Amino acid sequence: MKEPRPVSYAEAGVDVAGLEGGLGRLVARLAATATFPRTGRPALPNGWFANVLDLGGGLGLAISTDGVGTKVLVAHALRRYETVGIDLIAMNVNDILCVGAEPIALVDYIAIPGPDDDLLAGFAEGLIEGARQARISIPGGEIAQVRELLRSHEPDGRTGFDVVGTAVGVVPLERVSVGADVRPGDVVLGLPSSGIHSNGLTLARRVLAQGHGAEAYAERPAELAGRSIGEEMLVPTRIYVPEVMAVLDAGIRPRALVHITGDGFLNLLRVAARGVGFVLDQLLDSQGVFALIAGRGGIPPEEMFLSFNMGTGFCLVVAEADADRTLGLLRAIEPGARAIGRVVADDLRRVSLPEPALVGADKAFHRV
Repeated sequence: MKEPRPVSYAEAGVDVAGLEGGLGRLVARLAATATFPRTGRPALPNGWFANVLDLGGGLGLAISTDGVGTKVLVAHALRRYETVGIDLIAMNVNDILCVGAEPIALVDYIAIPGPDDDLLAGFAEGLIEGARQARISIPGGEIAQVRELLRSHEPDGRTGFDVVGTAVGVVPLERVSVGADVRPGDVVLGLPSSGIHSNGLTLARRVLAQGHGAEAYAERPAELAGRSIGEEMLVPTRIYVPEVMAVLDAGIRPRALVHITGDGFLNLLRVAARGVGFVLDQLLDSQGVFALIAGRGGIPPEEMFLSFNMGTGFCLVVAEADADRTLGLLRAIEPGARAIGRVVADDLRRVSLPEPALVGADKAFHRV
C-alpha cells in the first residue's frame, strides 16, 4: 500500500506561521488603545489567553473572545447544532480561567444566511448546557443574517454559518495569574481533553472527510470505538471550570493556568517567567482519533503535537509543595488528572517531550 503523502496544517488551509507577522503588527497597533478608557484600563499586555480590566477597588474584569473554527462545517453537514454552543462556551471560559478568574457570563454572535429554526434551537440548547457546566449566564447576544458573506457547500448548496463568543470573569487584581512566578521544580498537572476539541478541525477534516455532506463523516473506523468520524469531531470541548475553581476556592495559587489549544503544549511557553522550560515525560493517553489522523494523513509527530491537544486539554503549573493536594482536588472531579511533567531551568525556553522525542520552541516542534 502506498504511504500517504504527509499533510500539513498550512496545506489544509491554516497557515499559523504566515499569520505571525500580521498578527504581531495588529497587536502592536492595538496596544495604543490601552490609554483610551477612563475606567477599566487593561492590567496586562496583549498576548495571554485573556486580559484583565482594572475596575478599581482591587477588582479585575477578565475578558476573552473566541469561536469554534471549522467545527461548524461538521455540524452543518450532519445537521447537529447542539454541541456547537457547548464548544463556544468552552473555548472562551477555559481562556478566562487562565488569568485566575472565575467566568461569570458570555454573549454570543451567530451569523446565518437566513431564518433557520432548527439551527437556532440546537445552538441555544448547546449554549444552555455549556452555561450550566461553566456556571455562567448568557445575558445577551446577536443574530446577523448575512447570506452574502457566507459560502454555500456541496452537495446540497446549503449556506453555512459562524459563531463567536465573548466571555467575562472576575478576579482580584492581586490574584491575576500569567505565569510570572513559574520556577524550576514546579509540577505540571494535566487534565484530559475529550478529543479534538475546537482546534485543528481544518486539518482533521482534510484527512478524514473528503467532502461536505453527511456521507463524508459516516465511516466508523475501529480507532473510534464505535463512533462515526462526524460524531467524533462533534464531541464537545471540555469545560474545565469545575476543576480549576475547586483548586482556586481551596486557596491554592497555581503558578500558571494554561489552556492547551492551537500550538498544543507550546502554550506553556506563554508564561511570563523567563529562563524556564518544560519537560513533559508522563503524558496523558491520547484518544484514538489522533492516531487515525496521523496514520491516514501521514502526519509526523511534530505536526500532530503542534496542531492538536493530543489528549491533554488544560494544564496547571503548581509549586511542588502544592502538587499532591491540587491533584487530589482535581481527581475528585476528573479521575484522569495526573502529573505530566515539571518545570526546568532553560534559557532557550523549550518544551521537551521525551516519549515522542520532540523539542518545541518558537512555534514549532522538532525531532531530537
